[in-house]
Amino acid sequence: MHHVTLDRWSRLASPLHALDARVKILAALAIVVSLVLPQRPSPWLLATYLGMLTALAALARLPMLAWFWRAAWVLPFAAGVSALNFFGGDPARGAFVLAKSYLSACCLLWLLGTTSLHALLRGLESLGAPRFLLMVAQFLYRYLFVLSEQAQHMRQARHCRAGSGRRQPLFQAATGAVAVLFARSYDRAERIHQAMLARGFQGHFVLLTPPLLGARDYAFLAAVSAALAALQLALWNL
Repeated sequence: MHHVTLDRWSRLASPLHALDARVKILAALAIVVSLVLPQRPSPWLLATYLGMLTALAALARLPMLAWFWRAAWVLPFAAGVSALNFFGGDPARGAFVLAKSYLSACCLLWLLGTTSLHALLRGLESLGAPRFLLMVAQFLYRYLFVLSEQAQHMRQARHCRAGSGRRQPLFQAATGAVAVLFARSYDRAERIHQAMLARGFQGHFVLLTPPLLGARDYAFLAAVSAALAALQLALWNL
């Protein structure tokens, strides 16, 4: 089964990957909040945030070109809000909104690329996020791989039988394939759930080793907080 790109990135080894998930969540949240607070377009501010995020991605040893490219996927969704400013006679603010959306996506990709989903959800739970929503997200993530695995098995079986028999119309063949895919995925997911219940699953995942904050975690959070405070102070004095 092939893992998604962010899952591969989160398995890399770097000083930032070794940090506690709670520290990275708080740092990413502080960066995004500090980024969206300024309302006045400021190119040097955007360049500073881009430099900060690029340094964090480089320190995490993420593939830079892929990181920049995947962050750009958010631009079509932010283009609608930006277009309102363009047509409203304020193109500078429209470009500012578009740039802040892109930088926020870069920050989110940095967080997801340095933290596995399990560690991320565990950190969110430790910070007080609703356990039910986190459990739904974790099961959704796990069962998406089940769905992907079943789809790959069906695709391989279709290729093995290609060229034999009468071909069905495209729509009819696609409809049948989707129905079989969800039926097989549901059956597989049900067996996985029964196996989890047989192993003592009671509605939440028990941590064998509770996460502990170390000196590096506090130092990283303090450094990010100091840099953001300095940026906001410099912007305030302009």
